Amino acid sequence: MRRLLSPWFLVLAAILASRFIGMVLFPFADTTEPRYAEIARLMAETGDWITPWFEPGVPFWGKPPLSFWAQAASIKLFGVSEFAIRLPAWIATLGIVYLTWHFALLLWGKTAARWSALVFSSMALTYISAGAVMTDAFLVLGTTLSLVSFGLVMNGHVRYWRSLLFVGLAIGLLAKGPLAPVLVGIPIGLWFLLSRTSLAKLRHFPLFWGSVLTVCAVLPWYILAEWKTPGFLDYFIIGEHFRRFVDPGWAGDLYGSAHVQPKGMIWVFWTWASFPWGIIAISGLIIAWIRRGTPMESVHALRDPALLFVLLATISPLLFFSLAGNTLWTYALPSLPFSAILIARWLISLDLAWFKRLRWPLAGTVPVLLTVFVVLATQGVATPKTEKQLVLKYQELTNDQSSPLFYLGELPFSARYYSRGTAQELAPEELPATISNSEYETYFIAVPKNWEPVWAEQWIKDARTEAINRRYRLLSFSGTTHRQELSQNDQ
Repeated sequence: MRRLLSPWFLVLAAILASRFIGMVLFPFADTTEPRYAEIARLMAETGDWITPWFEPGVPFWGKPPLSFWAQAASIKLFGVSEFAIRLPAWIATLGIVYLTWHFALLLWGKTAARWSALVFSSMALTYISAGAVMTDAFLVLGTTLSLVSFGLVMNGHVRYWRSLLFVGLAIGLLAKGPLAPVLVGIPIGLWFLLSRTSLAKLRHFPLFWGSVLTVCAVLPWYILAEWKTPGFLDYFIIGEHFRRFVDPGWAGDLYGSAHVQPKGMIWVFWTWASFPWGIIAISGLIIAWIRRGTPMESVHALRDPALLFVLLATISPLLFFSLAGNTLWTYALPSLPFSAILIARWLISLDLAWFKRLRWPLAGTVPVLLTVFVVLATQGVATPKTEKQLVLKYQELTNDQSSPLFYLGELPFSARYYSRGTAQELAPEELPATISNSEYETYFIAVPKNWEPVWAEQWIKDARTEAINRRYRLLSFSGTTHRQELSQNDQ
């Protein structure tokens, strides 16, 4: 009981529990969350557990299904809601926090373990992804499990960890694809090379049976996915895992646009993702080097094989994505569990007075800032890019004689999710024909706020503004009146 009531555990529990506030109150904001949430909703609705669907009739080939399986299962258990669809990522993050704590505990003791868990859970990207509908938390659960298993086996903790390396690979392959074994293999390979450890130590792992079981767990879905929607393997393996990273202007993305960034931008992303701890660690490093006059003491510490492995697990994803032309800040997430261990261990060893005074406020920085932002958003002070309220207003006003909710121009993902797939995209030039060829009594159209077409006065002059959000204005008008105008104009 004293262990559960210790300050570090209470702070850790408060950090993780505080994420529920945003998971419940914050709406899905375009584009990532509502896009993946709609895919999970369609999976739960259709019962198709093989092919994730981007929309009815359009398969989603961009990611394997593990995260969608978890989210669809959560929908089946708890119903369709933001919290239900976000909950699996929170559970996956909880698993990563445990692995981070346990790894540091077995390597360097209780104090390092406690602060590793606190640092990791309170990093900006960790905290955000813990309550977000993304695939990254599941990938990192897999890669962290594999790397922690390898590190512990190499330090004499064989037991079940020798098999869990392959469990982690299976999770990663079903969460993100071939990227997972690459992110696991790079630090392991570099560690053997730099530590001059004999490859004979791999005999501690059941390489043959572990590989066979991993293939048996993963390959059936890949085969079924290609059989059900031919073309999946070419797009996913070649497009998503080769062209996306070597071609900065890759135009083959079927579900969005390439994220063109300068090469090496991943290191800047890491400082954002690890906020505030990454900045604190860099500052601590500079202070320590100034005090001691040389960085050689830190270099000599890397003679410890365990410390070297944690460092390699930290920098390997950053090195890998340094060569990529298309990157996102979420690509830094696989580095963060091991970054947290390094940062916690080092700051404790430095024994800095200012760190002792600020460590608890630092742990609360991101949770407090994000929670305040969520509260402001629910009060209308900060308006996220979401169509939730506009769609709810449409649903409040509509009846059997009303049109679907039309969005002039591109249909936002959040509108597709919150309308349960009934909102429709409509090009401006299609509006007259749509009104002429249908018999709805009332039309509801979401028009971009800054959009003023030439025909606005003729077609929307008597329209009533029902709702306004950050991007759109919801208009309603009589279909009968405009059909009569169209008929007279034709005559």
